[in-house]
Amino acid sequence: MGSFGIGSAVRRKEDLRFLTGKGTYTDDINRPGQLQAYVLRSPHAHAEIAGIDTSRAEAAPGVAAVFTGADLQAPALQVPVGGLPCGWLVTSNDGSPMVEPMRPLLAQGKVRHVGDPVAVVVAETHAEAEAAAELIEISYRELPAVVGADEALEPGKPQLFEAAPGNLCFDWHLGDKAAVDAAFARAHHVTRLELVNNRLVSNPMEPRAAIGEHDRATGDYTLYTTSQAPHVHRLLIAAFVLQLPEHKLRVVAPDVGGGFGTKGSLYNEQALVLWLAARLGRPVKWTASRGEIFLTDNQARDHLTKAELALDRDGRFLAMRVATLANLGAYLGSFAPAIPTWCYGTLLAGNYATPAIHVEVKGIFTNTAPVDAYRGAGRPEACYVVERLVDRAAREMKIDPAELRRRNFIANDAFPYTTPVALTYDSGDYFKTLDMAVKAADYAGFERRRQESAAHGKLRGIGIATYIEACAMAPSVLAGQLGARAGFYESAQVRVHPTGGITVFTGAHSHGQGHETTFAQLVADRLGLAFDQVDIVHGDTSRIPFGMGTYASRSLAVGGTALVKAMDKIVNKGKKIAAHLLEAAEADIEFTDGKFTVAGTDRAATFAQVAFSAYVPHNFPIETLEPGLEETAFYDPTNFTYPAGAYVAEVEVDRETGAVALVRFTGADDFGRIVNPMIVEGQVHGALVQGIGQALYENTVYDPASGQLQTGSFMDYCMPRADNFVPFTLETNTTLCAHNPLGAKGCGEAGTIGAPPAIMNAVLDALAPLGVKDLDMPATPERVLRAIAG
Repeated sequence: MGSFGIGSAVRRKEDLRFLTGKGTYTDDINRPGQLQAYVLRSPHAHAEIAGIDTSRAEAAPGVAAVFTGADLQAPALQVPVGGLPCGWLVTSNDGSPMVEPMRPLLAQGKVRHVGDPVAVVVAETHAEAEAAAELIEISYRELPAVVGADEALEPGKPQLFEAAPGNLCFDWHLGDKAAVDAAFARAHHVTRLELVNNRLVSNPMEPRAAIGEHDRATGDYTLYTTSQAPHVHRLLIAAFVLQLPEHKLRVVAPDVGGGFGTKGSLYNEQALVLWLAARLGRPVKWTASRGEIFLTDNQARDHLTKAELALDRDGRFLAMRVATLANLGAYLGSFAPAIPTWCYGTLLAGNYATPAIHVEVKGIFTNTAPVDAYRGAGRPEACYVVERLVDRAAREMKIDPAELRRRNFIANDAFPYTTPVALTYDSGDYFKTLDMAVKAADYAGFERRRQESAAHGKLRGIGIATYIEACAMAPSVLAGQLGARAGFYESAQVRVHPTGGITVFTGAHSHGQGHETTFAQLVADRLGLAFDQVDIVHGDTSRIPFGMGTYASRSLAVGGTALVKAMDKIVNKGKKIAAHLLEAAEADIEFTDGKFTVAGTDRAATFAQVAFSAYVPHNFPIETLEPGLEETAFYDPTNFTYPAGAYVAEVEVDRETGAVALVRFTGADDFGRIVNPMIVEGQVHGALVQGIGQALYENTVYDPASGQLQTGSFMDYCMPRADNFVPFTLETNTTLCAHNPLGAKGCGEAGTIGAPPAIMNAVLDALAPLGVKDLDMPATPERVLRAIAG
């Protein structure tokens, strides 16, 4: 449809307000009479709270109140304040439920990581609240801390919860162990690796914030907050924390400056400001500092893995065996147990026809910040295991890495293909995607470039990684069987106005994805309207239908499909109205390019005419139809979608300093149907930067003895910058998703999945002539020099 429909590189509508400073973020909102909250946090990783004296803080200038965990437990409270719930409960291998310990809004009796909230001060200004917090006197009995997942399992180590002996939350298995053991017994070659998937801190540009408001006359609450899923947060707070009727809580997520999964979880402060507002009779606002982000926001990855790959004489994969220790941190994030299990173990087949796979994952509590979903959420960890194994096997068997992958790819005629770890891939062409990537990367000419680098004293390496991910989590009935406490459908409401304009109300949430543009393109394409006639509304539970928000690259595949279904209802009703206006049978009415036409004739009514007739029903089939033109649809997918791709990285290593420089990066992705190529390219670029950042720069470090965070600011935690990168060369292959009408698969997380193993494979290729066989992320100069020396 013209230059604004599906496939057009339309500039983002929302960018005008962002670039001109007209965006509205949570911290931009100030409610009449609001107070400011400051949360006092534990300086210890593990300690008992022996006593708290808040009297001096309560008497400080501007202070309205000070509360501790004891106040939330007080018998005088008519409704007790619950802890933060976990949204996904996995089952251990023996059938027993996992351990779900209490996560109070304010610590009760004990703190379990540095940054654990202990008290909250509410004052007229933020400065007054922060100053008063320094006057709170807390007596701690410090306890030994444990920060590593492997150490936490050892006998005699500090225990975080009585209900979790040995700090074990769950022991989860998937796959046919007997078949795997048999395959390894007959294997010609076995490749073995021990891998560390380093812990990351998510650093969206906008820190978290929340404003709570309570209307005593009606009993209604309003929460303004940085949220990727407003309805999910409303449900969790109302049902589990404050025990409210859900309709009494409105959640508004205005413009959100990046989420990356971190803002999909529910946090203490979001529920706390609501409780404070009701208790004090005034709105209460809290905004995190960057330092609090490092201490308290959900962190990511942190896997220790032992992996084995069995191959036959010709390099065909026979079986894979994986054992992972997943560090969950001190408490369970909203979806934390699902990340290293169902979002990880089920992706260990990768793009390959491996006949048998068995994976064991142990989830472990430690005295560190909680770990939960972060861009990719389990799929980067799985891809890293698979692609590092494949590259190591290729080197050991002296087979070209690209060729070994081709030998083991799932055949094009094998789809739909069911893997040994529970997923059914619906479509794909991994051969073509890899061929596109290696051709664009001039893979065949690499040795010439290696020699050129050597002439300048540099080691050059090339690395390949292919990836597949499971996006648009579905279906709800299966998720429920696997332990999810939520559904994974999406909603859309299409409201046609009397003059033909459109307002779309979507349950998906945009925090950088460009929904206001791409969803408008869908409407313009389907209904034949001008692009600027379409407005998109999201993020306010009082305006939109119940929806599940945005994560797991689901917006277009799930939210877009709900929108298509709602538009189909609009068109179907429009045909009935048009048939009446044109005095024709409904079966003879066709709709294309914004017109309802009687088939085989030039008699037609425009979309605007039909819309006007629906609202001014002077000539309307009132006997059979209600006036108005507004429809709602919900869509619950029948399967995941499966984007896939191939990346080729080239690096140069300075053997004197250990510095790694990215010199080329090429990719080919299959995202199914693409609505806006420009937005997709931007999504891929952003994800690649984050993935490469993990491989080369980012790493979260806790002191192993004290549990203190040693990388608590950008002074110590290295974020990638523009001058660390070269222009990316990206191509697109397209195989359509077989089970949604758009054929869309999702694109937002690909780079974080495929980039880390591609980079590390390239670094190891560069170091191979020096005898280096293994290296953990991030490949910092110090680590590279140690590997060369060792």
